[in-house]
Amino acid sequence: MNRHERRRSYRDADRISWQDPDSILMGIGLKQGMTFIDVGCGYGFFSIPAAKIVGASGRVLGIDIDDEGLQSIKDSVALGRLKNVETILGKAEEIIACRGCADMIFFGIVLHDFQDPYRVLSNAKAMLKANGILVNLDWRKEKTAGMGPPISIRFDERRASDMISGQGFKITSASRSGKYHYIIIATTK
Repeated sequence: MNRHERRRSYRDADRISWQDPDSILMGIGLKQGMTFIDVGCGYGFFSIPAAKIVGASGRVLGIDIDDEGLQSIKDSVALGRLKNVETILGKAEEIIACRGCADMIFFGIVLHDFQDPYRVLSNAKAMLKANGILVNLDWRKEKTAGMGPPISIRFDERRASDMISGQGFKITSASRSGKYHYIIIATTK
């Protein structure tokens, strides 16, 4: 979870006004039946909408170090009667939830928060299917009206792309996402 944006619910109306998870997830090609891993999932801002998109034939794994956030996901899953979501407590640097099982690995404004983002990306590659997709959505390295983490810890689009490429991914697209973010999509080489 992004420590700079703690939210108690995945339905944060203010955040949805500048970052619509449904639109983003559909735009990156998430579809019914896929296995989606949300690394640094927090309170499920992307995990819960992803679970609805992938449906009963799909699967969502949420990984985070914050037990409170994962409990919030479990509560939301129970309320929504979703049976396709699993949460994993722990550091992303230490977790490979499965090998070659994921259609999509998603980093929702968190890559800059990991102690060892290179290791996290390496773990992501191990979890992806041969034709899997890695998505990094993050803050642009510019002032954002008091929102988001300090600019000093943000990765600009070029640095993030270089990190991702350096771990054996091929960047297929990089573009702006809304007012404050960029989105990088990559595949395994």
